[in-house]
Formats: sequence, structure tokens, C-alpha cells
Amino acid sequence: MQINLNNVGKRFNLEWIFRNLHHEFIAGNSYAITGSNGAGKSTLLQIIGGALTHSEGTISFLEKNTNTIIPAEQMYKEISIVAPYLELIEEMTANEFLVFHKTFKRFHISIEDMLLKVGLQSAANKQIRYYSSGMKQRLKLAQAFFSNSSILLLDEPTTNLDNKGILLYHQLIEEFTSNRIVIVSSNDEVEYEFCKEIIRLN
Repeated sequence: MQINLNNVGKRFNLEWIFRNLHHEFIAGNSYAITGSNGAGKSTLLQIIGGALTHSEGTISFLEKNTNTIIPAEQMYKEISIVAPYLELIEEMTANEFLVFHKTFKRFHISIEDMLLKVGLQSAANKQIRYYSSGMKQRLKLAQAFFSNSSILLLDEPTTNLDNKGILLYHQLIEEFTSNRIVIVSSNDEVEYEFCKEIIRLN
């Protein structure tokens, strides 16, 4: 999988957040997007993920071996995202939520093993509304990292995690990202210290 950004820009009303952005994202590599508040880090991540549209330029997704362009409407199967602004379905239990998520994306491992790896096995049948903020973040990590997707988008991925949760995050990075495109939006080096390239938005 490869993502090509060509002259990409985004504006809200008359104000440009960023312009003239060119970059290639290649499978097996990891990238950090950094910059001051308001520079457009989360906006760029959402544009790559298809949640927002860009105002100028083009974004193309290519098959790794054939360079065939993948239609944007099919890319949801290839993209997983973790972000503070994404809501969980709090009336569901963790088990129910992951079973529901599985109808959109396949998982690498069983749901039981997923919950075990992120330390939520004892709360598998508890409604998510009763989870702490750290538990919710662990569940977000689980649904993204264990999905069979080639692109992993991480926006401030250790939000609400304690030291054990941050250690878990790094273990997931080490074990489940080797053949994926990983893009981290953050100003916290703990979240992106493993990244091979840094894109600075100013």
C-alpha cells in the first residue's frame, strides 16, 4: 500500500490551514505529524482517513505491487484510526462492540485474545459507559491495532493512558505494525519516538 499526497491543502472558510503538501507514505514505514496547535495535524490525519475532504490537490491510494489506484470509497476497509474525538458505542459491552466492528473489518486474532492483550478481559461484558477513560482508550487501541487494515492512523494515541497503558501502546506498535503504514499525529515524543520520518506543519 502507498499513499501519495500531491499539492494537498485545506482551508476552513477563507483561512488556509496548510497548503502545497507533497508526501509519499509507504507500507512498512512510520510517520509523525507534528506542529503547533492549530497547524492542522488532526485535520491532515482526518483527510488521509477520509473523514474530511481536502480543498485542493489530490490524494491517491495505490496497491503495493501493481500501483493500481484503489477507489477512495473502498479504502474504509484498509484504514483504522484511534483518536480522542471518535466515540465508542457506550450502550454496548466491549464484546458486543468488537463483534459489531468485525462486520466492517476482520481481526488478526480472536476477540477474547484482543481483550486479554489490552487488559480488558475482566470487563468484557460490562457496558462501555461504565469504563474509565483509560479503559476506553485501550478499547480504541484494540479495535484499530487488531484490525486487518494496512493503514493505521493514530491521533494522540496515549490520551488518558497511565504508564502501563503507554507501555502497552509501544508493545502494540512493535508487534502489529511491521507491514503497515503508520501515521501518528502528536507533539508528544513518547507517542512517535519510533517513527522513521517526521512531517512538521507550521
